[in-house]
Amino acid sequence: MSSTELPFVPPANVLPKVGTVRVAEGERLRSVELPGVTLTVRSRPPAREELPPALYVHGLGGSSQNWSALMVLLDGDVDGEALDLPGFGDSPPPDDGNYSVTGHARAVIRYIDASGRGPVHLFGNSLGGAITTRVAAVRPDLVRTLTLVSPALPEIRVQRSAVPTGLLAVPGVALLFTRLTREWTAEQRVRGVMALCYGDPGRVTPEGFRNAVQEMERRLRLPYFWDAMARSARGIVNAYTLGGQQGLWRQAERVLAPTLLVYGGRDQLVGFRMAQKAARAFRDSRLMTLPDAGHVAMMEYPETVAMAFRELLEDAGELGAQRARRAGRAGVGGDAVDRERTDESMGG
Repeated sequence: MSSTELPFVPPANVLPKVGTVRVAEGERLRSVELPGVTLTVRSRPPAREELPPALYVHGLGGSSQNWSALMVLLDGDVDGEALDLPGFGDSPPPDDGNYSVTGHARAVIRYIDASGRGPVHLFGNSLGGAITTRVAAVRPDLVRTLTLVSPALPEIRVQRSAVPTGLLAVPGVALLFTRLTREWTAEQRVRGVMALCYGDPGRVTPEGFRNAVQEMERRLRLPYFWDAMARSARGIVNAYTLGGQQGLWRQAERVLAPTLLVYGGRDQLVGFRMAQKAARAFRDSRLMTLPDAGHVAMMEYPETVAMAFRELLEDAGELGAQRARRAGRAGVGGDAVDRERTDESMGG
């Protein structure tokens, strides 16, 4: 094996089981087999029937767990599911080894099509933001609204703090990194990730830190962990170099869905300066900037992101339609609808 190659990864059907994935109270996991890929999907029962569907897509090195805090806050507004991208979380690698942005987007599209839940309220963070931008551009019929948290869209001047992550795309670097960090504990790795991704790592609770360490220990035992990281990082770099109709900024301009953009002022991976460019690129967009947030605002400030999403629903006419349907089923008039609106605004 040359120094630029990653270790052989066995087929998904012979991969070892390395431990269970954490499931928060009220959540459930299921495995969905699709052509060429098997996805693990995390869901929680909605607060009531007939809520519109939502789908959450995580970023590089993340998993569906990254959305748990936001999902529970929005379970009265949407029927939410979060998937583990191929090779991440509890999803095995794709059969064809394709970790490009297009490959991941294809998996998301296949899942929405197969589930029959579309169109969905689509959420994406980081790499997931690039993936969902592509999905919304090429399959507008599948997307009601688009919410992007620190989306990984091309930057001419990449932040210095983001360079090490980008270097994972270089052949041989992932293997070298595994050798150099062989003695690092899971706790050390998690602290490093949190320092990079959070505006204030102190916001992470002791329980949250313990859960992250357990998940890191589990992932490090997966034989394909670094392969998925390196190839997905390479997929982002390759997507940044594409021009024409396949360019991510060009595709952002083609998105028809109402779009919420969330950027953190302390983001060390996606430049805060890109917020205004994104707001201009997406034709029907609203921008929320959080000066103290880092790269994962939905984990640091889930209440704020949830409130912004509800405002997006309101602007898109979704909340009014939901209230009208509920009022119609209950056989009540406008007074009851107004009373319900007041209760919701007070947190009732």
